[in-house]
Amino acid sequence: MSTTYAWLLGGAAAVVLVGMLSLRLVQQYERGVVFRFGRVLDKVREPGLRVLVPIADRMAKVSTRVVVLAVPAQGAITRDNVTVKVDAAVYFRVVDPAKAIVNVEDYKHAVSQVAQTSLRTVIGRADLDTLLSDRERISTELKTVIDAPTEQPWGVRIELVELKDISLPEQMTRSMSRQAEAERERRARVIAADGERQASEQLAAAAGRMSATPGALQLRLLQTVADVAAEKNSTLVMPFPVELLRFFEDRSGFSQREAPHPADRTVPPIPLPREPDHLWLRSPGAADAPDPLGRADDALGSVRTAAHDDAGTDPTV
Repeated sequence: MSTTYAWLLGGAAAVVLVGMLSLRLVQQYERGVVFRFGRVLDKVREPGLRVLVPIADRMAKVSTRVVVLAVPAQGAITRDNVTVKVDAAVYFRVVDPAKAIVNVEDYKHAVSQVAQTSLRTVIGRADLDTLLSDRERISTELKTVIDAPTEQPWGVRIELVELKDISLPEQMTRSMSRQAEAERERRARVIAADGERQASEQLAAAAGRMSATPGALQLRLLQTVADVAAEKNSTLVMPFPVELLRFFEDRSGFSQREAPHPADRTVPPIPLPREPDHLWLRSPGAADAPDPLGRADDALGSVRTAAHDDAGTDPTV
């Protein structure tokens, strides 16, 4: 009786052991590749509790989730001979578990190596401006280059490739900074000049309209004073009224119109002093002269006549 119980207990244990060896649990994000006596089966086991043939079958589980692979920084030379270092991130997943297990030993390491070599190749075919400004096109081209040798032979599909960082030499960085600064300064000057032009046009239009109404200038002056007074300053400097300037301008113009020209004024005659008669008698040789007073009067008369002719007056007056 005890021997029978022992056999039954041993048989139950064997059944439990065989059941444990035959049952496999496949997660939702996994797929099972079954090898029977070393040969892979065509049917891939789906998620759930799966039964295998004990001793004959061996199952390898492959994750189908997206894997993020960081590509180390790769130094390369662009088409315009600029040395750069670029690192990227590759997103891929397994679409054929059997190929990923059978055709490649470590598909993650293989994808990493292909991504590094493809990154250097793509950078060498692009110039620096394209690499910096058109990253989307570079990423698309890089995805195509990496996906070509991996999807069909290895069963790995590249979902996305993104450039993370582009490191430039320090000298090139400074040159680009100066270029960007100069471009920004040029834009600022153009914007400021355009603003000045628009402001000048508006000011010219406002001045033309205000000049037609003299009171508008005074109202504008008062408005300016009100704006300055709103700042609560202790000292307020009043500008000189424009109307008062116009008043003085009109008065000065009227005075200039009424003032006669200097050339129109009458020049009064210049009287000449008459020398006494006895001075002629004191000159040398006066005793020998027959008529000294007569000659002196004739000479003085001729001088007076010439002076009055120049002045425009009658010498007899």
